[in-house]
Amino acid sequence: MSGQVDGMQARVVVEREHFAVDVALQVAVGETVAVMGPSGAGKSTLLQALAGFASLDEGEIAVAGRVVDRVAAPRVRTEPMRRGIVLLGQNPRLFPHLSVRENVAFGPRAAGTSAAHARRDADDWLDRVGLPGAGDRRPQELSGGEAQRVAVARALAAAPRVVLLDEPLVALDPETAGGIRRMLRDQLDGTTTVAVTHDAADAVALADRLVVLERGRVTQEGAVREVLAAPASGFVASIAGVNRIEGVSDGGGWRRGDVLLFAADAGSQALAAADGVALAAVFRPGDLRVAGEGAATNSWRAVVARVEPTVEGVRVLTDLGAVDLSLSDAGALRPGDALALQVAPEHVRFVPAS
Repeated sequence: MSGQVDGMQARVVVEREHFAVDVALQVAVGETVAVMGPSGAGKSTLLQALAGFASLDEGEIAVAGRVVDRVAAPRVRTEPMRRGIVLLGQNPRLFPHLSVRENVAFGPRAAGTSAAHARRDADDWLDRVGLPGAGDRRPQELSGGEAQRVAVARALAAAPRVVLLDEPLVALDPETAGGIRRMLRDQLDGTTTVAVTHDAADAVALADRLVVLERGRVTQEGAVREVLAAPASGFVASIAGVNRIEGVSDGGGWRRGDVLLFAADAGSQALAAADGVALAAVFRPGDLRVAGEGAATNSWRAVVARVEPTVEGVRVLTDLGAVDLSLSDAGALRPGDALALQVAPEHVRFVPAS
């Protein structure tokens, strides 16, 4: 693999029953890359392969310029414990027969650090993750959030070159997850990290870049907020919480059937695109409103598919986008009802559509 970086560079190919996971991934030193995708897209398979728990069918993995896995000759297959990579998942997997302190000290001691030094460092790490004085406790005495904090301390105490996170917050309540998310952001600062998550809040809070994986392939990547603002697929639109409706460029605007929309952004791709180029219109459900009588600009008629309660009112899903309404504005809407919608040009963005 040419042009190696000091962080991690990988081409991972793993054959699965219905498709192959085929991902090229480069993570610079100290960078955090979030990986998101639908269930079954291959996210955990990617992490398992990077960590050495799943075999490559093709490809190569290099950490800090050292090849730790390669299929082509000369074959390289470094065992997981010697890769400089640590995987932290949903289950903390603490050793039940060891104290919290000894759990954290385990990695350094296995690497040859003296017991006294490893235990001092363990206490320091426990303090850093918000558990000062917890060293003598046993794993069974910890809450779920505390156990996950210990798992983070144990992972980082081993001084890995790369940390892999496989949705470590998914089983926690929102308040606990928020606290651990903040702790991870602080403690992983400067650590090369790949974080698989299903939550856009995790990606925004923790990551520098976002890689979207669908059916084993990368479908979009870039700075987190840029990817979420310009979703290239329905999946990305769903995690970003926006509408993404495919159509074509038409006269400097966007058209789908009888619906014609314009965007206020002078740099919008639709303004320079020839007519008929595939584009998607992107806008937030909260930026839509029910159109008044005689409204023409950026308005259309939609058919209600279903109505879902939200904290502040209801979300009305239609055949042409979702709209957030108050209870009073929604009235007695039912599936099959017609609804006139409107969005201001300043709230619309056009992005390429495949």
